[in-house]
Formats: sequence, C-alpha cells, structure tokens
Amino acid sequence: MKIFHTNSYKLKIAALAVTALPFIGLISSCKKDFLVAAPELSLPDQDAFANPTRILGQINGLYVSAKSGAFLGGRYQVYNDIRAEEFVNRLSNNVTGYDVYGGTNNSANTYMSTFWSQGYLTINRVNLFLKGIEANSTVLTPALNANYIGEAKFVRALTYFSLIQIFAKPYILNNGTSRGMPLRLQPETSLANNALKSSTVAAVYAQILKDLDDAEAGLPDGQGSALANTTRAHKNTAIALKTRVYLTMGNYAKVIEEGNKLVPQAAPFVNTARTAHALQASVANVFAAPYTTSESIFSFPMADTNAPGTQNQLGYYYNANLEYFLNQTGAGIYADATWPASDTRKSALTGNIALSATNTVRRVIKFSATSPFIDFVPIIRYAEVLLNVAEAEALTPGGNLVRSRALLQAVRTRSDATFVFGTFATSTDLVNAILKERRIELLAEGFRYNDLARKAAPLPSFGVGSAVPVNDDRYTFPIPVSELNTNSEVNNF
Repeated sequence: MKIFHTNSYKLKIAALAVTALPFIGLISSCKKDFLVAAPELSLPDQDAFANPTRILGQINGLYVSAKSGAFLGGRYQVYNDIRAEEFVNRLSNNVTGYDVYGGTNNSANTYMSTFWSQGYLTINRVNLFLKGIEANSTVLTPALNANYIGEAKFVRALTYFSLIQIFAKPYILNNGTSRGMPLRLQPETSLANNALKSSTVAAVYAQILKDLDDAEAGLPDGQGSALANTTRAHKNTAIALKTRVYLTMGNYAKVIEEGNKLVPQAAPFVNTARTAHALQASVANVFAAPYTTSESIFSFPMADTNAPGTQNQLGYYYNANLEYFLNQTGAGIYADATWPASDTRKSALTGNIALSATNTVRRVIKFSATSPFIDFVPIIRYAEVLLNVAEAEALTPGGNLVRSRALLQAVRTRSDATFVFGTFATSTDLVNAILKERRIELLAEGFRYNDLARKAAPLPSFGVGSAVPVNDDRYTFPIPVSELNTNSEVNNF
C-alpha cells in the first residue's frame, strides 16, 4: 500500500490524517457553513480528540478525503461510464481519461496512481480515526460515539467497494476467489507494514458488509436536516449501499431483505422509515440546487472553496468542455427506441450543442456547465434502490414479479407518464428492461461499467472499438506501479 501522497514520502500518515483534512465546520447545520469554513492546517496529534468540535472536524475530514475529485468526487464516475458504449471522446486527452476510454491505460498511469492512493489514504484516515475515538471514548456521549464510528465505517466501506469494482475481477465470476486488494484495517504511521498480500475479492466484500452492518447499527435514523441527511451517513444510507453490494455479489435474496427496510411492497413506494425517501416529481430537481431532495440518499457536497478540480468535475466533462458527448449510434442508450423524446430525462437532462456549422452533438446536462462546477456529486439515489430491488425480485426464485414490474414502472413513470411497459413474457425480459432502465436513469453517474461487470458481461467499449471480455487484462484496471514499487506482496493472495 502506498500510504503517502505521490510526492510526500517523508510525511507520516498520522500527520496527514490531521493536517491534510479540511476542518469544514459543523456539517450538521442546515446552513452551508461547512462548505466554506477555512481549514485548520496544524493540530498536534495528541489534541485531535480533545473535544467534540475537533472530533467532528475529523469526521468531516473523512468525507472530504473520499470526495476528492481525483477519487469519488468525479474521476470514479467518469472512468466507469466512458469505458463502455454510451459516450464518444472529443479531445483525445489522456489527462481526462482518453487512455481509459481506449483501453490503453497501464500501471504507469499517474491518474490511476492518484486514484488508488487517495482511496487508501482515505481508508487509513478512517483507521486512524477509529483507533483515536476508541482511545478517547469518554469525550463524547455513547450515542455520538456510535454515530461517528458508523459514519467512519460507512466511508471505509464505500471506499473499498469503489476500489474493488475496478481493480479486481467481478465477484460473480468465481464467487470472489480471485485476487482482490490489500485489506488494511490497522492505522499506519510508517512504512513498516507496506508489504501486504492482497486479500481475495470475497474477503474484501466480507469486510465491506461487516462495516455496513456495523454502520447501520451505530448510525442515527437521521442527521437532523435535509442537507445533513444528504451529505452524512444515517441508517438508510448504509442500508441503501448494502442493496448495491449484495446486487453486485448476485445475492438477490439479501438485496430484497435489505431493500425491504426502505422500499414498501406496493406503489407509490415512498419510504417513511427513519429518514423519508421518495422519487421526486421532477427528476431535474434532483440535480438542481440545493441538491437535498429526499431522493438523494447520499451525495458529496461541493463549493467554490473545495471544488473537485477542473479536470475532475462532472459538469466540465460532460457539459462545459465536452470531453465526452453522447453516442447516438445504435449501441448507445440515447438512440434506443424504448427511450422516447417524451421522457424528461432525455428532454431536460440532455441537450444539443453545435461543435461546428455541420456538426451538432448531444451532451448530458445533468450537471452545470458553469465554473467552478460545484454540483453535488450523487452517490446513492432512491431511484437506484428501487431498481436494485426490482432486479432482485425478478432474479430470485419465487420472487415477486408483480412488485418488480411496478418498481420499474414507477421509475419510468416519474419521467414519462405516457410510457407503459407491456407484458413481459419471461423474467429474463423483465430483467433486461430493468438493466436498460438503469442505463437511462443513472446515465453519467458512474454505473455503466459496474453494471456490466457484476454480470461478468463483455465490456462493449466504443473507445476500444470492440467488446472486451471479462478475462481480458483490459477489463479491470492494473494495480498502479506506485503500489507495485512499495508493496512487493500486492499480487500475492
């Protein structure tokens, strides 16, 4: 594990865990103070847990670390979507992922190295926090201790899940027996333990689920405001992520079990347990300020003081600089006949732009084209949870096909009241419709590669020009050379 920044080998990670975390104020406030407060850049290690304010600052810092534009604040979503068939590259710029798009990225890719190291830096910050709060458990109330531990474990689970998706073969390929990643659960303050074998994919998934179960148990029902309920983890956040994890594992019975904690058995599928969640009447409102609708189960907040960085931002990629525009050929979902122009997701969230007098293309406008591109980054939406449960019901022997179809219809009806799914002859036809609906609903939110990989399906790469099979080295990202140089055991498991 490369536990230091690329150019900071002499800095101890313990110091980084305190000094590099922006202390962004009271995130539980309904105001946006936490987005703009100046960071504390120096704090002795022994004082980091001295009082509740400093401990809260560290919790805020864990979210800030995960939402780095080089990690979950933009790059992760872009890399997962541009690898398949939905987008066409415009500028051939490796800085913004052209080699990923074309399947030529290798272990020397510095952006992949930064992505990997930011993930592990976040994990180690969580580990340091968990050790520190355990050693200072009397500073906070038991309930607040449990809350913060739950938030930290949610961040670690989300981070590991995001990394394992693209740096290891799919779980479903062989029930997770292939090489996963180094599973680091102890706080590190030196290079002493850098050499660590990778755990299997299954072992990493087991830890992700343990963290999410622990998080669900410790987290509160809600965080006190619409903003906090969107930007901090609560019980429903952990539950929702579990539906995604179990779906990726092909454990459909567990998807339904977890999903039933959030999703009613029948329409209108409005959750009232703990924190309320519902599809919004207008899908466009989900992507508009203040980004805190009840559909937004978890998002990373952004502001001009901590924007993701120009070449990481979703609005920059898809709307402003137009690094990638929609593929309007038969392979792309935009051209699919089952996505009509009457659908608001097509009419309001995509739009034409003229590149020249003779060349007009279609772009995604879910995210603003206005600098500094500080749209909140959606991580979990209620619409996804509905589709997770719908797919699981359709794939589970004895599953509720009526409920599955109704969930699918609910997601479609929200954006196109005139479209009615006909009768599905088989459960396979229903599943195919759900998978297609995911391509429409979650377009440009970082789901396309993962949805293919969790089926061990070939990657229909427009950039490569052919389908990439799951056993091809290009299917998953290579472990960065920075990790190979500092961890001689990483390829062993």
